Amino acid sequence: MNQDFFEALALLEAEKGIPVESILDNIKNAINVAVRKYYTVGEDNVVIEINKDENKFKVSIVKDIVEEVEDESSQVSLEEALEKNKRAKLGGKLTTKLDTKQIGRIAAQSGKNLIHQAINDAVKAQMYQQYQSKLNEVVTATVQKIEPRTGNATVEIDKNEVILFKNEQIPGETLVEGQRVKVYVSDVVSTDRRCSIKVSRTHRDMVKRLFEQEVPEIFDGTVEVKAISREAGSRTKIAVYSKDDQVDPIGACIGNKGMRVANIVSELHGEKIDVIRYSEVPEEFIAQALSPSDVLKVEIIDPEAKVCRVTVPDNQLSLAIGNKGQNAKLAARLTGYKIDIKPESGFYGEEEDEVVSEEA
Repeated sequence: MNQDFFEALALLEAEKGIPVESILDNIKNAINVAVRKYYTVGEDNVVIEINKDENKFKVSIVKDIVEEVEDESSQVSLEEALEKNKRAKLGGKLTTKLDTKQIGRIAAQSGKNLIHQAINDAVKAQMYQQYQSKLNEVVTATVQKIEPRTGNATVEIDKNEVILFKNEQIPGETLVEGQRVKVYVSDVVSTDRRCSIKVSRTHRDMVKRLFEQEVPEIFDGTVEVKAISREAGSRTKIAVYSKDDQVDPIGACIGNKGMRVANIVSELHGEKIDVIRYSEVPEEFIAQALSPSDVLKVEIIDPEAKVCRVTVPDNQLSLAIGNKGQNAKLAARLTGYKIDIKPESGFYGEEEDEVVSEEA
């Protein structure tokens, strides 16, 4: 059994990347349960020694030597002990080594499932720890296959297959097998059967992580991302701020000749990105949030309910509202305010019937 046992562990380590040391304790516990059940002995009476370096595997049963046996699971009479070991003494311990073939039969009869479960638990624990380190981070995945009926994509991350569901893919993009894409790890799920992660390309925090990767000033904390609102595949607004007056947060995010933001736009399949200057003054922040539209005036109608009225030039009304109200909605989500947009003249065009954007 020794050779097969250690070969199986080595194969598991090679295929799954699970260190043998992380599995051995689980396997010891499983063998302990199997031996106790087979021999009807106590938990502390089973001694298991596994030496991975020497490929040695020993299991022994240890019982106290007594004059009169009161508990057969942990005690043995002196007479019986002397039959197995002529040096046995009253008050000592009798160690009975089990041969590996016998252990194999025990495992097959009563512990096989336990050992398999121990290995599965170790694999799951390793995966959970590995996945936890990636939670709320952007990782690179390779597209393995696309399900024609559902559009779901199977992607590989660190030799593990993960499903990128169709509704977590950026609208309008077409993934192809072999393509390397970045995904955001939004959740880690551990069940009795398996451990898995949920990934997304539509999550708003994916944009934040991409900016951290592209903009050193965000990564080192010089520039801070204060808020993000996003309609994946269409437009994102990101509010940034710097305590350092010498640093232009918008310029840092856009980069020389717009290269930094361009790299992010390319990763997001052409999604438009508005980089907004954050302000702790609500009127200033709301005005900035409605970019690219000009804003003439912002009035806070109800500070507690966070309701405001914004006045824009007549020729900027459509731009402020955006296609299907998108710009105003994103501005509302970014600032947390319900925004009522009105033109400077007070007269609305035929296309501007709905000018109120509610906080999402």
